[in-house]
Amino acid sequence: MTKVKEWADKHMQGDRVIWAVVFALSMISILVVYSSIGTLAFKKTSSPEALLLRHTMHVLIGLAAMWFAHKVDYRYYSKISRLALLVSIPLLIYTFVNGTSVNDAARWIEVPLVGSFQPSDFASLALIVNLAAMLSKRQQNIEDIKESLIPILFWCGTICGLIALTNMSTAILLLITCMLIMFIGRVPMKYLAMLFFVGILFGALAFKFGSRGGTMVNRIKDFIAFSQGEKEPTFQNKHGFIAVATGGVLGKGPGNSDQRNILPNPYADFIFAIYIEEYGMIGAVVLIALYLLLLHRGMKAAYNSERAFGGLLSAGLCFDLVCQAMVNMGVVVGLGPVTGQPLPLISMGGTSMVFTGLALGIVLSVSRGEQDKAWDQGKEKEESKEKVKESKTVSTAQAA
Repeated sequence: MTKVKEWADKHMQGDRVIWAVVFALSMISILVVYSSIGTLAFKKTSSPEALLLRHTMHVLIGLAAMWFAHKVDYRYYSKISRLALLVSIPLLIYTFVNGTSVNDAARWIEVPLVGSFQPSDFASLALIVNLAAMLSKRQQNIEDIKESLIPILFWCGTICGLIALTNMSTAILLLITCMLIMFIGRVPMKYLAMLFFVGILFGALAFKFGSRGGTMVNRIKDFIAFSQGEKEPTFQNKHGFIAVATGGVLGKGPGNSDQRNILPNPYADFIFAIYIEEYGMIGAVVLIALYLLLLHRGMKAAYNSERAFGGLLSAGLCFDLVCQAMVNMGVVVGLGPVTGQPLPLISMGGTSMVFTGLALGIVLSVSRGEQDKAWDQGKEKEESKEKVKESKTVSTAQAA
């Protein structure tokens, strides 16, 4: 056990609670995905074990991405964030024009030897990092319209607008995250209102020229009609409700879900329904607690950070991840219209796993940096105390 602890201290630095939460969510992901991929294996004429192995590899790749990201000084990410944004613009445009459709949504690009790649995940991460960098560098002149406001509005509006062309829900969540980062970064409320109106403007353009505007309107109409009792729930919602209702308090047990063979995508955006059906309300409370704990530790790293960039970065990344999780779970239990958002660290998907791992690795890098700094300061104090003791001892000896 001592060797294991020494290895963990050396190779898994940063907030230990975040490491534990990520490992717990990864194990839950493997269990629930294995239980929900029977229909997918049948469609692909493959075995569930083969798909499970592929998903497990994605989980391990995501953990590896988190490990590599946490070993890098988080301040380095501010230097490459602008380049990442510049790269994401042509990727998002190409996705809109020539993207590969999966489940009637053209959000992916086929990359040889890699598979499907979702540029919106890359662009979201790049925008959050770059926004945190811009705000941290402009804290002294945060109210300057030319130096501060215009660049922020330009990048937030451009990236969110391009994402909205193919993925409206992700663009809305990203815009809300940007507004939170700006609020924490002491941006005046009038500028936040301007970002909100810019978001509405770009959203309207994406609604008119994008590919998901009609789908979004239909889903909102269906949700409102169902909420008012004027219409039956959609097929996905109906069987999601059945899964939640039949799960009860303790659930049916791992691998005993019935709705996994009926729901269209039980391994993706409705995986929370399968999880509740098998693990019950107790399992749901545990999962929600894990996400809230992740948010708490991320915000704690932001609070402890002595640099504005580290605090804004940790807060923005954790809020974006947990907000996505809450939206996914809210859709399953009928608190909102269907969005197609995956459940972070749980749902099946390679791109989501990798970029979620990178985001959490950056948060760990922030917490690691502050811990290392505190440790170094403590070590310097101990060394100075020892030097004072040695000098006193030498003085006493010389006096004697």
